Amino acid sequence: MQITLSDEKYKKIDAEFELVFVLSKKFDTDEVKSYKDTLEMMNFKGEDEEVLLLSEAKKIFVGCEKLDPESIRIASSCVIRKIKATKIKSLKFSILENSSEHLSALVDGFGLGSYSFDKYKSVKKEKFKVEVIIHCDDVSKEMKHTLEESLEICKAVNMVRDIVNTPPDDFYPDIMASFAVDLAKECKIECKIYDEKYLADEGMGSMLAVGRASRHKSKLIHLTYSPKKCKKTVVLVGKGLTYDSGGLSLKPSDFMTTMKSDKSGGSAVLGIMQVVSRLKLPIEVHGIIGAVENMIGGNAFKPDDVLKAKNGTTIEVRNTDAEGRLVLADCLCYAQDNIQDIDYILDFATLTGACVVALGEYTSGVMGHNNKLKHQMFEAASKSGELVGALPFNRYLPKLLKSEIADICNISSSRYGGAITAGLFLDKFIYEENKDKWLHIDIAGPAFVEKPWGYNPHGASGAGVRLTISFLKNLL
Repeated sequence: MQITLSDEKYKKIDAEFELVFVLSKKFDTDEVKSYKDTLEMMNFKGEDEEVLLLSEAKKIFVGCEKLDPESIRIASSCVIRKIKATKIKSLKFSILENSSEHLSALVDGFGLGSYSFDKYKSVKKEKFKVEVIIHCDDVSKEMKHTLEESLEICKAVNMVRDIVNTPPDDFYPDIMASFAVDLAKECKIECKIYDEKYLADEGMGSMLAVGRASRHKSKLIHLTYSPKKCKKTVVLVGKGLTYDSGGLSLKPSDFMTTMKSDKSGGSAVLGIMQVVSRLKLPIEVHGIIGAVENMIGGNAFKPDDVLKAKNGTTIEVRNTDAEGRLVLADCLCYAQDNIQDIDYILDFATLTGACVVALGEYTSGVMGHNNKLKHQMFEAASKSGELVGALPFNRYLPKLLKSEIADICNISSSRYGGAITAGLFLDKFIYEENKDKWLHIDIAGPAFVEKPWGYNPHGASGAGVRLTISFLKNLL
């Protein structure tokens, strides 16, 4: 798909079809009025996510609930999906408002809505090719920049979707590490890969235990983007469980079938690193990923084991399916021990089913101590279109992680508030000086949904990428 801007007279722009937005179910605009009878006959009401193609008239009508970015994203994604089912080669329309915000939303909708994953299909569909021409009164430098930036973000989100959708036998820790190396070369950033010997030498027993029974050895990935003039230093930590069987606390088979998605947090970090390097943001960004596979075997870590994390904290294991927090614990310690003058720490993980119960499958949970920082993340969510909800810490919940034989237990003694107690477990590995710099983002809900929603397809959504880029840009 190719998206271009044009300030040529609209009637002179050559395209096979013309797109018409029908706002708020109203048929009173000049371009809609003349087709009102036809639209009514076809039972087109102009409702949200409703698309009608009139082949004789060479028009595509799409309902758009409001003139806000998220409604525009959804509407344009519905249009591109409709076009994918045809042989239309070009489409033109006038931008709804000559603003970078609206342009960005349109590009998001087209770029994210056009995604499909057919790598494992024996018969593949013909590669999707269509030219989308967006007419603007003024194609300014700002508009051109917005187009290029939005395309880069969409490209990264779709890359993350590809990674997450890839089956575990084709994307295990070694492959994730190799992917990071290749990405670093392409984006001209630094990449360090550490093996299990390094984890053992550094006392990272928590992460090391999780991958112990897998034939695929664990990897710690550290990507660094460091421009000459940096305004801030941001650390991103991602859970990269390339597959999670639950370990000896084995998952039921129905809950295992989507566990290729447990690498969504680490995958999001890869996508974010690609975008920040391509956009050349004046922020030093570190991406830390714990790439691990949690399997069963004679040498698997067990309920009742006591592990020691990098910061010396001992952890009683009562459930081996609460493994992501064990990996993140050591990765968070590694980041704080090896990176200087940190301004923000953000971790991303498909950490708990409890978060999905609390907020639904489309919303990420945000946790932390600093209300101002959480508000910054909510603002970033509003601009990016990703959905987030706050899950608050309180003084009573940490007591539920108490262990009688170790410093902390890896699961709560209560079935309630599981997403928050998982966040509080991670808090044990955030050093005191960094407590107000840290946010935990549980993306278990939106990272992988087995049905299309909005401009997201069946499967991986690339959750966290657009959210974080919006957050980082707001720091400038």
